[in-house]
Amino acid sequence: MKRLILRITLLVFMALGSVNAIADDSMVKYGIALSHDGEQIAYGKSGSGDTALIFIHGWSLDSRLWQNQVSEFSKQYQVITMDLAGHGNSSFNREEYTMVAFAQDIKAIIDKEQLDSVILVGHSMAGGVIAEAAKLMPKRVKGIIGVDTSQNVALPVSQSDLDAMTEPFEDDFQAGMTLFVQGSLPKEVDSELLYWVTQDMASAPPVAAINQFRHYLGQYVTGEAHRVYESVNVPVILVNARLWPTDSEANKRHIKDYSIYYIEDSGHFPMLEQAEQFNSTLMKAIKSVK
Repeated sequence: MKRLILRITLLVFMALGSVNAIADDSMVKYGIALSHDGEQIAYGKSGSGDTALIFIHGWSLDSRLWQNQVSEFSKQYQVITMDLAGHGNSSFNREEYTMVAFAQDIKAIIDKEQLDSVILVGHSMAGGVIAEAAKLMPKRVKGIIGVDTSQNVALPVSQSDLDAMTEPFEDDFQAGMTLFVQGSLPKEVDSELLYWVTQDMASAPPVAAINQFRHYLGQYVTGEAHRVYESVNVPVILVNARLWPTDSEANKRHIKDYSIYYIEDSGHFPMLEQAEQFNSTLMKAIKSVK
């Protein structure tokens, strides 16, 4: 009888161990990486696989943007979500938030985790960041996927245009951000989602957020937004909404390996608005990276 009880006990513990092993593989583990200038970069990782997907949020957001993607994609890949410097749980000590500096934030995580095969997924402002990261790490970045970004990498923007776009945020950051988010989502969008995105973006320190905004759009003033692709030799894939039109012909003139997928009936945040359609489309984009 004692032997039978012992056997049953062992079987239970073995079963629990298997369940825990599965749970541990999908559970998010958190870490901190030090960027090139000492900034602390917060990130979470889950899943496993030879290829790592690193999800990078856009301007004035954080890694919670990808809340609908982590569990889905960690079934097949190692998934990392991160907060760029000056965002979320990362540190805010940088004086200039350039796209090149943000690319170094990504590199800090790749170096710490010793990743050799990475696909970068970047939303909005992070479209410029992942291009710089691909330039910085040509052997380890195998492809970059921009999400509702890079509608025209050669879009002409003057300094006066940039000043005019920045003015509402400088005058009243909360009001400016409220208008920005309203213009980035369909009119019939869920009110709770509208509120969450607005408050998340407006919670950033205005000085840091405005500096990031100026550096991001400043790339279009200088032409670096398209010039960076001269050094990018991996597939560049866009997963864009139709709220703002994408000029693929203009993009093809500057990007060597370019393709695009569309998310229908969505605004600027398809990963939140149309999560199921977005996940399916993003998976197709990932699978297309050879």
